[in-house]
Amino acid sequence: MTEHKQLPAQQILKVIYAPHKAFKEIIRNPRYIGPLLVMILFTVANMGFFYIIMSKTYIEQTLPTAEQLDEWTENSTLWTPISGVTIMDNHVKYINGTYYGNKSIEFSTVNSTHISMQLENIGPVNCSGPDGYKNLSFRIMYTNSLAEPETVTIYLFSPTSLDYFYQSLTENFSSSTTNVWNNITIPLENGNWTRNGTAANWSNITGLKLEFAWPDISNITLLIDGLFFGGIFKSPVENFAGYMFNFSIVSVMQFIIKWVFLGGLLYILTKAFKAKTAWRPQLILVGFALITMFIQAVLNVAAFSTLPTLYYRLELLGGVEGESARAYSEIAEKTELVSQVSSYSEIIAIFWTIALCAIATRLLAEFSWSKSFLIATVAYFAAMMVQSLILGF
Repeated sequence: MTEHKQLPAQQILKVIYAPHKAFKEIIRNPRYIGPLLVMILFTVANMGFFYIIMSKTYIEQTLPTAEQLDEWTENSTLWTPISGVTIMDNHVKYINGTYYGNKSIEFSTVNSTHISMQLENIGPVNCSGPDGYKNLSFRIMYTNSLAEPETVTIYLFSPTSLDYFYQSLTENFSSSTTNVWNNITIPLENGNWTRNGTAANWSNITGLKLEFAWPDISNITLLIDGLFFGGIFKSPVENFAGYMFNFSIVSVMQFIIKWVFLGGLLYILTKAFKAKTAWRPQLILVGFALITMFIQAVLNVAAFSTLPTLYYRLELLGGVEGESARAYSEIAEKTELVSQVSSYSEIIAIFWTIALCAIATRLLAEFSWSKSFLIATVAYFAAMMVQSLILGF
């Protein structure tokens, strides 16, 4: 009587609930189509996992961009001197972070109660509507021995210095401290701003000016760093089509590397113990065993789909010591449960894969269970080390 040949999809399913029987049947008729189908399933599921992560992630867009660093506070020649103010680059006192370059802009004046600084030709910057920047942030340090400034005013030019929006920032500095970087974030296009000039338009900001005033005369030194427009959040999923090819290639490489090296190591180790195993069935059984990678990817899709929307703000991305850690802790708190589920699914997948490889080794090499599990464990973790060296994870 002719034996009924199962379809690859049936064999894959049987590996999940009856691996010993499935592997016996596969050994009698080893075909690569089964592992290739497993690879396709894993790749599709893994791409779904990438998509879920991207769809839940919103990254703050800044101007200047991350690639430009904080270029407006890296070059003193971009600033216009006002009424005796000296402007220079400061290479000693600056914000140390991934977005902040290696200098700040220093403004100083002698025997005065006022100091002003003006930055022009930065636009047009759109600060209007859903696609416009929502806030302006910068760091200020003043080193004179006086208390906080009496008045602080910011001007945003649009499009010329005769047409602008202005707002008092005095309250923002009511608890500021000398010789310490004070982090200021100002919402844009709201009721706190006053318009001057009919041409002033939030969709066409071209420059800014800051004015500080103290009640008593002194020598004033003021530093500015980390000037960014921000508040726009975009998800990488908007460009998912562009990432799709790379994600699929990485997933295929991940599967092939683990498949080939795990199969090869199992083959070498069983040969070292004088087993008469064949390369082809060994590799094919390992390919079926890696169905655990697909199941792990599906579990990750299910777990991460429950995440709330995650906003990666400038405070997190900027890399400032302490500040970045606090922002990261907020993200970690929201993802803690899902991360635990993902970790547990990874552990389950590891032991499940080792168990399947041990069954395959016992069937092919006719070793004892203890020897089969020992070989499978060594081969698995060695293959993972190789994968980590090649792919970085």
